[in-house]
Parts: sequence; structure tokens; C-alpha cells
Amino acid sequence: MTISPEAPFAPKYGQMLSPEAKGIVVLEEFTLDPAAALKEQHGFRTAMASVALTMRRLMALRIFIAIVAIANLPLFLLSSGWQIYVVSLALVVGVHAGVSWLNRHEPKLRQRHMLALHLHRESSDNYRKVRDAVKYVIDAPPRMNEKLYLELLAAKRVALNLAMGTVALLDTSDDAAWKVRIVRELPQAA
Repeated sequence: MTISPEAPFAPKYGQMLSPEAKGIVVLEEFTLDPAAALKEQHGFRTAMASVALTMRRLMALRIFIAIVAIANLPLFLLSSGWQIYVVSLALVVGVHAGVSWLNRHEPKLRQRHMLALHLHRESSDNYRKVRDAVKYVIDAPPRMNEKLYLELLAAKRVALNLAMGTVALLDTSDDAAWKVRIVRELPQAA
């Protein structure tokens, strides 16, 4: 019986790169669909802009209501005549109705836009791949969001955990499939 020499077992992940890489370990490696990533990039930006626009509109409405309420006080105090009291009372009732409506509907509006963003996120295969790959190496799990994904697509390099030296790198040299590597730099011995 002769035993053939086998190649040493090399794990797919956690392996050292070549010596010129100077102590970098690959923790995870996967591919993204470039066409879908470019399409999703626009969709994520649009959805995030929609949420931000809604929040700005609601804040502007609250500021307008506050200005009307504050402007009503001098109108009420510095005037005489029953007509002004009627106008002031109508403004007070209007402000109260506006604030009540906002308090009732603002959470629904916010939730609707956040749900649309969540559905867009969950329908993206590329986003789920990135999320599943980085959820154990980032500083805090809630940090994996659309901004991190968009930053990876735009900058091709994202710091995931600065204390551990963990970085996600996007290689776009192949037009058929973009490769994402999550790497960690090992400290060099002095």
C-alpha cells in the first residue's frame, strides 16, 4: 500500500494571502451581480431620499404650526374688538387640529416609508449577501444599512471594524461578477 502525498488542506476562509499581502487574512469572499448592484444603487438612493424628504416636510409643517401659534399671541393681546378674538380663537383651534393630526399620522407616514425601504432592501440579493457576510464583523449589527452598502459600491472599500482592522473590499475588475472580500489585517510582530 502506498500513500499518495496529498495537498495540504487549505480552508476557503481565514486563509492568509500571499506573502506580499503582509499579514492580511480573508474572512469572507463572495460575488455580486454588477447589473443588479448598479440598478439597486439608484433604487436605494431614491428610497432614502424619499424618507428624508417626508421627514423634512413633517418638520416644516411642525415649524409652520409653531410660528402661527406664536404669532397669534401678539394679535390677541395688542388688538381690541370681538373680530380679532374670533380670528385668534380660530387660529388656536386650527393649530390644535394641526398638531393633533400630525401626532396621529406622523408615525404612520414614517412607518410606511421605512417599510418601503425595508422591502426594497430585502428584495435585493446583493444587499442580503453583504449583510449576511458582515453582520459578525462590524462594530454594531444595526450599522449594516443602506449607507454601508452604497459606500461599498461607490468607494470600493469600507471599514467595517476599525479596532480589529476589518475592511470590505470590492473588486470590479471582472464585468461579469464583482468580488467582495472581507479582510482583516493581522498586527505585525515588532
